[in-house]
Amino acid sequence: MAPAYPLLESWIGEHLGLTGARVSRELSGGNSNVTLLIETDGAPLVLRTPPADTISPNAHRGVEREFKIMSALQGYAPVPRVLGWCGDGEVIGRPFALIEYIDGLSITSRLPPGYDGVAAVNRLGEQLADALGAIAGAPWQKLGLEKFGNPENFLQRQIERWMSLRSGPGVRELPQLLSLGQWLLDNLPTESPVGIVHGDFHLDNTLCSAHRPDLLTVIDWEMATIGDPMTDLGLFLMFWGPRAVEPPGFAHVQAVTRTAGVISRRELAARWSHTTGIRVNNLDFYLCFAFWRLAAIVEGAYELYVAGTVDTPYARGLEYDVPALLEEAGRAASGEW
Repeated sequence: MAPAYPLLESWIGEHLGLTGARVSRELSGGNSNVTLLIETDGAPLVLRTPPADTISPNAHRGVEREFKIMSALQGYAPVPRVLGWCGDGEVIGRPFALIEYIDGLSITSRLPPGYDGVAAVNRLGEQLADALGAIAGAPWQKLGLEKFGNPENFLQRQIERWMSLRSGPGVRELPQLLSLGQWLLDNLPTESPVGIVHGDFHLDNTLCSAHRPDLLTVIDWEMATIGDPMTDLGLFLMFWGPRAVEPPGFAHVQAVTRTAGVISRRELAARWSHTTGIRVNNLDFYLCFAFWRLAAIVEGAYELYVAGTVDTPYARGLEYDVPALLEEAGRAASGEW
């Protein structure tokens, strides 16, 4: 049953001029926040908020980041229109953002019936590269995002952070976590571009038309920051097309792209480069970083599973997924991708 929030209707009426607001159902999307469909007497809305049972007083920060970055990117990249932010915890019990509802699909393992096989996948790939290029090239300093993140030594700080967190005894032997982390530190690019970073960019975090291969919008911005946009490119491409390990780690992500005749990673990287004006150097490094960083992050969830704190299919699957990701990271470091 959809939750009832008696004060929400009056808040939406007062701030957005829409009457009859009521929660219709929960939508999928996002790893850590709740997404609700709000019906009104006019247009439907989407409400984004932290889970009701969160214990962190800062849990709303991810939703607030989404609101700020999507507000800034209006007209520069395909993002939903942001309609309102409520920091008053009295309305529904915690802060929330309201954005436009976009009637689209999140494509994962199957193409919609109206899509024409690999040709549709390739069209989506080109649109994804263009959208990511638009994000990376947006004039963040002119958009009020000067304090949105710290781009100085962005890559080094990321690597050192996750090496530090995974340098303890852990729950299993994963020597590649530290050896590849050191390889990344030893091979840091001498110069890195600076721009908006989505932080979790891939096909699954977009909405597409149900009828034809058209990218409608990019969603799930709670990890966005200012840093090296090549990290987004590496993350997008790590999941694209044939993979060096079978089955690959996180096999569900962008699964529809692992098909014969799909546009290559290098072609998509070149398209992104044309859009941004940024030369794509060190792609081996950025692919290795993407695989390695994801492995380092999700190993924490596997440790919780081993400790008995969580028991989900996702957590159980990490027994295989993390070593598989590290295997691909090592191959990327050697240029074998």
